[in-house]
Amino acid sequence: MNSPMLMNWNQRTRELLPGFVVSLIVAAAAGFLSEHYSAPVMLFALLLGMGLNFLSSESKCKAGIEFTSRTVLRIGIALLGMRITLDQIAALGWKPVVLVITLVVVTIAVSVIAAKIMGFQRVFGMLTGGATAICGASAALALSAALPNHPHKEKATLFTVIGVSALSTLAMIVYPMIANWFELSPQAAGIFLGATIHDVAQVVGAGYSMSTETGDTATVVKLMRVAMLLPVIICAAMITRLQGPSSTGKQPPLLPWFAVGFLLLACINSTGWVPVVVQGGLNELSRWCLIIAISALGMKTQLKELASVGIKPILLMVGESVFLVALVLMVIHWWF
Repeated sequence: MNSPMLMNWNQRTRELLPGFVVSLIVAAAAGFLSEHYSAPVMLFALLLGMGLNFLSSESKCKAGIEFTSRTVLRIGIALLGMRITLDQIAALGWKPVVLVITLVVVTIAVSVIAAKIMGFQRVFGMLTGGATAICGASAALALSAALPNHPHKEKATLFTVIGVSALSTLAMIVYPMIANWFELSPQAAGIFLGATIHDVAQVVGAGYSMSTETGDTATVVKLMRVAMLLPVIICAAMITRLQGPSSTGKQPPLLPWFAVGFLLLACINSTGWVPVVVQGGLNELSRWCLIIAISALGMKTQLKELASVGIKPILLMVGESVFLVALVLMVIHWWF
C-alpha cells in the first residue's frame, strides 16, 4: 500500500511535470539556436518563452511553469557558488560593497520622496524603491509583509511585482547594450549589471550573455544587493512597530536560501578540495537550471497587464530604474 507521503509526492510530480517539460523543451531549443547562430542562449530562451506566454495560463502547465521559474531558478543560482571563490570576492575590493550600500539607501530614499511628490503613499515608494534597489519581486513581497497595513498596500504590491518583473526582463536585453556602448571592461560591466538589474535571474542572464567574467562579477555584486534585504526589512519592521500592528501573514525569510546556498558553495569551492570533474558537472547543471528557469520566466511575462494601472506608477518605476542606471554609471566612471 502506498503511503500518504508517496501519494502526495506522485500527485505533486504529475502537477508540475507538464510545465517543467515545456520549459525544458524551450531551453533545449534555445541551446540549439544558440549553437547554430552564435547568439546568447539566455536571450533565445527568454524570447522563445515569451512566444509561448499563453501556456502560463493553461491549467496543466501553470503550476510547473511557476515552480520552474522560482525553485529551479534558485537551485541554479545557489549552484553558481561553485563558480565563485572567496578570493574572487576579495579581488573586487571594498568599493563594490560601499557602492551597493550607497545605491540601496539612496534609491529607496529618492523613491519615497518621488512617490510623495507624485501623490502616492510612502508605502508605494518604499515598495518600488526596494524592488528596484535590492532584488525585484522578492524584495517587494518581503517588504510588503514587513510594512504597516494600508488599504492600498496589496494593489501597490501587485503592481510593483508586475512592473519590476517587466522592467527587469527589458533590462536583461538593453543593459548589456549600454555596457557595450560605454565600452566597459568585463569587470566594470559585471558591476554595472549586478548593481542595476532588478531580479537575480536577469542579472545572471545578462552577465553570462556577455562573458564568464562579467557573469561572475555581476552575480557577486547582485548577491551583495540581495544581502541588503536583511537590514532594509529590519528597518521596515521597525516602522511597522512604530506605526501600527504587524502583518498577520507569514513573514518571509530575511535572507533568501539561495543566497545562503551560494555563499556556502563558494566557501566549499574556495577550499580547493572539490574535484574538477564535480565542479564542471555542477557548473553545467547550474547553467541548464538557469536556461530552463529563464524559459519559464519568459512564459510568465505579462506586459499587457501594465496598461491597466495608468501611466503615473509606470513613470515612477521607470524613473527609479533610469536614476539607478545613471547613478551607477557615474560612480563607475569616477571611482572604478
